[in-house]
Amino acid sequence: MTYLLMSLPFIGIGFVVFTAGAVHAHSRGFARRYFSSWAATVAALIVLTAVFDNVMMAAGFFDYGAEEISGLRFGLMPLEDFLYPFAGALLLAGIWQLLGGDRETSESNDG
Repeated sequence: MTYLLMSLPFIGIGFVVFTAGAVHAHSRGFARRYFSSWAATVAALIVLTAVFDNVMMAAGFFDYGAEEISGLRFGLMPLEDFLYPFAGALLLAGIWQLLGGDRETSESNDG
């Protein structure tokens, strides 16, 4: 099984939860902040993943078998490695929104 195939269920679940969070944020008037904070988080995670995975792979801490990856690489790391932080950001943003992560801010803006 390839890393891409292993990542697809997590991307799918993350997308469903993220979409539910987006609907919730939109209904409360926080859609712009929801998407912009998610985009900033993804950008930071992508940069950190690119830097640290390449450093760890260059140091020989780990590597991926050639038959489990697509063959496309960013430096030393396979592109599939970017799917993990992307899926995590989708899932956590949606969960945070659905659990009322903006409650404190919205209450302070009401009064």
